Amino acid sequence: MSYCTSFIFLVLFSLLASFRAYAQNPGYLYHFCPNTTTYTRNSTYFTNLKTLLSSISSPDASYSTGFQNSTVGRDPDRVTGLFLCRGDLSPEVCRRCVAFSVNETLTRWCPNESEVVLYYGECMLRYSNRNIISTVIYDGGYIRLNGNVSSNQEDRFEDLVSTTMNQAADKAANSSRKFYTIKANWTALESLYGLVQCTPDLSRYDCLRCLHQSIDGMPLNKIGGTLIWPSCNARYELYLFFNETGTGKPPEQQAPPLQQRLLPPPSASTSPVSSLPRPGKHWNFKMVIVAIVVAIVVAVLLSVAGYCFLAKRTKKTSDNAPAFYGDDITTIESLQLDYRIIQAATNNYSENNKIGQGGFGEVYKGTFPNGVEVAVKRLSKSSKQGDTEFNNEVAVAAKLQHRNLVRLLGFSLEQKERILVYEYVPNKSLDYFLFDPSNKGQLDWTRRYTIIGGISRGILYLHQDSRLTIIHRDLKASNILLEADMNPKVANFGMARIFGMDQTHDNKSEIVGTYGYMAPEYAIHGQFSMKSDVYSFGVLVIEIISGMKNNSFNEIDGAHDIVTYAWRLWSNGRALHLVDPIIIDNCPNSEVVRCIHIGLLCVQEDPVERPTFSTIFVMLTSQTVTLPVPRQPGFFVQSRPGRDPLDSDQSTTTKSDPTSVDDASITDIYSR
Repeated sequence: MSYCTSFIFLVLFSLLASFRAYAQNPGYLYHFCPNTTTYTRNSTYFTNLKTLLSSISSPDASYSTGFQNSTVGRDPDRVTGLFLCRGDLSPEVCRRCVAFSVNETLTRWCPNESEVVLYYGECMLRYSNRNIISTVIYDGGYIRLNGNVSSNQEDRFEDLVSTTMNQAADKAANSSRKFYTIKANWTALESLYGLVQCTPDLSRYDCLRCLHQSIDGMPLNKIGGTLIWPSCNARYELYLFFNETGTGKPPEQQAPPLQQRLLPPPSASTSPVSSLPRPGKHWNFKMVIVAIVVAIVVAVLLSVAGYCFLAKRTKKTSDNAPAFYGDDITTIESLQLDYRIIQAATNNYSENNKIGQGGFGEVYKGTFPNGVEVAVKRLSKSSKQGDTEFNNEVAVAAKLQHRNLVRLLGFSLEQKERILVYEYVPNKSLDYFLFDPSNKGQLDWTRRYTIIGGISRGILYLHQDSRLTIIHRDLKASNILLEADMNPKVANFGMARIFGMDQTHDNKSEIVGTYGYMAPEYAIHGQFSMKSDVYSFGVLVIEIISGMKNNSFNEIDGAHDIVTYAWRLWSNGRALHLVDPIIIDNCPNSEVVRCIHIGLLCVQEDPVERPTFSTIFVMLTSQTVTLPVPRQPGFFVQSRPGRDPLDSDQSTTTKSDPTSVDDASITDIYSR
């Protein structure tokens, strides 16, 4: 046991040393230095920088508002800087933080960089050799996430966080301080606290857009999260982390969303180690850190002692580890629902409850006795799937949990019926709004941009971040459902096929999907891969921007489909002519053109030249990433009958009506 004793003391010493180093720099979060340009200590820029930093950290600076910006010098040595303090802090706390950060940047962080962003728990300091005033910046962000919410409460918690934080974002964007705090009930004993803030130099539109990026950029199934950009920040926790008296108002009480599950209250959460310091005279941050470190030390020592005790009594059991799919399938019983309950929830599948229909069967709205609303998909009895395959698909689909995917809640396989029960999404599908002249006005550019980003996050999860690699194969507007706040959820991915672990593409004689959204290599040769979904996403992006439906596209300017039309406008330097006239006067041209550019990159003929969804997400969230020049897209244009006049040099194809093949949305799944 001497080895274990030595190891315990070594761990204890390391933790205490780490704590001491941390305590010497309280409140520091992150620094960002693009490292594009530098200066020397005898340069004019450095002289101007010292003048700027001295000005904004002097006792005469405007700490009462928590924000100040200034510019010193002329190009090429001009320096622009600003500070932003958390809106709930006193002027004195703000002044101390700014003074500390100024000293740090000159002596410790990026001392020779021309552009710097420093994040602390109480303030942000930023300066640059370019203009940064009234400009939204998404580079140099910082994210911190706390522990997970229990799996059976994720949906309800995500709904609460999303609704609460987006409400706070609207309030902040409309306020002069660009700051807002909010409180919402989580359980009888716990509340959710949120804080959002922009730099006050931003317009209402830019502030709201930035806050939506922050909120959408955080997984909302954590018990706390923070995402900070140079232009805005958002944070939520299950404890009071801001100074209520400093906000100028009591936190707003908000009732939980109506559509939530009736679940038992969560167990009490402890404050995470990575929490920001809580301000105020009566809060001793160091004492909290000491208590947390002591708790960690005790936990580590107990773990090590337990390991030393059990090491002699255990042996390797790797040969007996359960198979991946075996573990999945054992969870299927927890999802099985009584058929009679589903039947009663839909009023015996009443026509009044029917909300959708396709080749797979019908979809009904149901309400369980506890008030939970669901969407019930009743599969057609002519389906060729067997019971074993159906069970496997349910087990796989149940593992897919993401805020931008419609979630499977349960199933029933009784009385020769195959029933899938999904969460109910109230706002119907994207096509209901996008292609209806009387409804599309509800989709302004901010909402359309949010929808594009949400779809990309959902498919990125399917392709890369879930346990399985999943190809949707029928990505289109009617398969994007919208929540009450218009956030998108990708639907119709439950009908799955499971392939080998080393498989990255496949050939299928049976083509499923929707003509017009299909990649050429899939529609013509039956070859599909993750890049097939990228093509469909590109078509969908162009539809969202234009408000025009690809499947019913009339010939415009010699084009037979929306991809052709978009490419011709782009090639002729008239990209903005593609934009829906209903939003053209109220959208940032550069952002819209960038999205058109991304859409055209997604519909390249060669799948290799199409970006992956991880790259697409970066393209959408960072305005500084240089996009490659798109080439002529791959067109799957079909004539009725014979050759398409736009496709005179390529092979002949036949026109199919723009509907899903077999009227079913099929998803292909590859295990990692």
